Amino acid sequence: MSANTVAAARTTAPAARLTTLRRLLALDAVVTGGNGLAYLALAGPLGDLLGAGTTTMVDLGAFLLVYGLAVGVLAARRQPPVLAVRAVIDANLVWPVLSLVAMELWLEPTTAGLVWIPLQAATVLGFAVLQFAALRKVRAAER
Repeated sequence: MSANTVAAARTTAPAARLTTLRRLLALDAVVTGGNGLAYLALAGPLGDLLGAGTTTMVDLGAFLLVYGLAVGVLAARRQPPVLAVRAVIDANLVWPVLSLVAMELWLEPTTAGLVWIPLQAATVLGFAVLQFAALRKVRAAER
């Protein structure tokens, strides 16, 4: 491998890692925003199906839509600020815990809700893990 090839690999590796992080954030934004839109548009039927109620679905839908848009804006940045990415990761770690606590303490989920709520929590946790790993790789490549 020539010196030029090594130098090119060093400059493209951080960019590729940053692209991976941005794509994970963008996917998170699309999934979250899509859920938010569905919760808003179908609040009554989904609330009945999941056992969460219409008001809860409207509130969650509005929150998820705004959060998804914010994550999308972050993903669109050429180099997302580390602090903002960490905030997304932290929020994605808190969501599953709050979802399961709400399922046990406040909500009266139907069978569909008992399946959907943990499934959604696991998906959000997966985003957090993947985003954390991607951020670590970006930070390591910057050193």
